[in-house]
Amino acid sequence: MNKTPRRAPPPRFTIVQQRPDRRPLIAVVLGLAWLASIVGVWIGASRVAAPRLPAMTAELDAARDELRRWRSQAEQLAQREATLARSDQISRAANKEVQSELAEREEEISDLRANLAFYERLVGATGQPKGLSVHSARFDAESGGTWRYQIVLTQSLNKGAISRGRLHFTVEGVRDGKLATVGWDELHQRSDVPPQDYSFRYFQQLKGSVMLPAGFTPQRVRVSLDGGDVAVEQTLGWQIGTT
Repeated sequence: MNKTPRRAPPPRFTIVQQRPDRRPLIAVVLGLAWLASIVGVWIGASRVAAPRLPAMTAELDAARDELRRWRSQAEQLAQREATLARSDQISRAANKEVQSELAEREEEISDLRANLAFYERLVGATGQPKGLSVHSARFDAESGGTWRYQIVLTQSLNKGAISRGRLHFTVEGVRDGKLATVGWDELHQRSDVPPQDYSFRYFQQLKGSVMLPAGFTPQRVRVSLDGGDVAVEQTLGWQIGTT
């Protein structure tokens, strides 16, 4: 009986020859290629840009210099503008002050002309030079029952001399059918009223307000001037005028 020979069982282990791992080598090669490409690009760019680099640097420096010049001019113009603005402000203020001064001088000249005209009328009316005297006393009715007085004092005897002193007056008239006199304190409705000062070279107008008692009819004004070494007392009729 022929027996079929038995096959040997396959081996449980296979011996395979191990090949070297090329992945690190490939990575190195790729890295070197990438680095070479960068170097090539840099070299190429340097060759292209290098001829223009000095010119560009010079243009940049020139632009910086031009910018500095413009900044300097701008600062100078700003300073000049500020100086001109300040000068204009000073000129305006000075002009305003001059105009105000001229207005004051014109007003003073106008007052002097009016005073001169008034004095010429006084001198023309009196004719002869006179010493300290009361030229006129006028009263104007005011709202509230008061009377506004204007008393003019003159002197044309001592030219250039200044007359100084104090003035007060009383009003004479009729009250309740009898002669009566209203004194300085009663005219002001208070006690110990000081006299009114005067000081002038040729003439002066003294003004103020007084109150007449109810039922009193004024007729005359007795004005007293006390100039120290000169005392004057004059009686004038009650004169009503318009202010």
